[in-house]
Amino acid sequence: MAIKVAVAGAKGRMGGQVVKSIVETENMELVAGFDSTGVGEEIAPGIGIKISSPAKMEPVLTEVKPDVFVDFTNAAAAVENVEVAARNRIKLVVGTTGFSKEQFKEMESAIKGHVPAIISPNFSIGVNVFWKLIADAARHFLPYLYHMEIIEMHHSHKKDAPSGTAVKAAGILADCHGEKNASFVYGRQGITGERKDEEIGIHAIRAGDIVGDHTVLYAGKGERLEITHRAHSREAFAQGALKAIEWINRKEEAGIYSMEGMMGELEQG
Repeated sequence: MAIKVAVAGAKGRMGGQVVKSIVETENMELVAGFDSTGVGEEIAPGIGIKISSPAKMEPVLTEVKPDVFVDFTNAAAAVENVEVAARNRIKLVVGTTGFSKEQFKEMESAIKGHVPAIISPNFSIGVNVFWKLIADAARHFLPYLYHMEIIEMHHSHKKDAPSGTAVKAAGILADCHGEKNASFVYGRQGITGERKDEEIGIHAIRAGDIVGDHTVLYAGKGERLEITHRAHSREAFAQGALKAIEWINRKEEAGIYSMEGMMGELEQG
């Protein structure tokens, strides 16, 4: 039986790619799409489903009864969308980024005890491997006081900076620092003084149509190592999101899951 999926942010760059991928996937059925633009337009050619307004989300979800709700919107909208979906016991895949601590707590409160949800700032399989690699490298370099910097690049339309992927990378590196209490520095300007060993620099570039590049640089005396992930198209993120839809649809225990947990379970067979 096909997995019935609803997508919020269906007209966006990422949401649109997810819609396209769902339509092309045999074991999935797109049953609803929501966006503040394009309301009433056909969501994809030939499937007979039109874009619905987020204001009408609850009655639409009640009618079509999706198995999984996918959100690629913005932080404020996503919190409200998650609350509606969780209230209707619809499993969740959330790829929206830019949440404040308070917004994430609101989502946690809506999800816990109600539905299974997988939340990730990046659904690319390659990025999730990248996160593992940068942690491993950091543990090797820390005894030798190598400096760590993060450089991320995205298209000119991206609204949040640094990216969710870079924020998670910074958190991973900070965890590796442990008791050294790493401090984040967002770009540098003016007379900043000498770099402190515990600093982790985070630099955001916004230009053209860059899909997404992330580099972690480890620099010591006389050498440096760079670990980079480059997204060639949004299809990489969409394919990871499809895998997350399939995986979360099989989960019954309510709570928040991660891509790391999903990939670990799948790797074990």
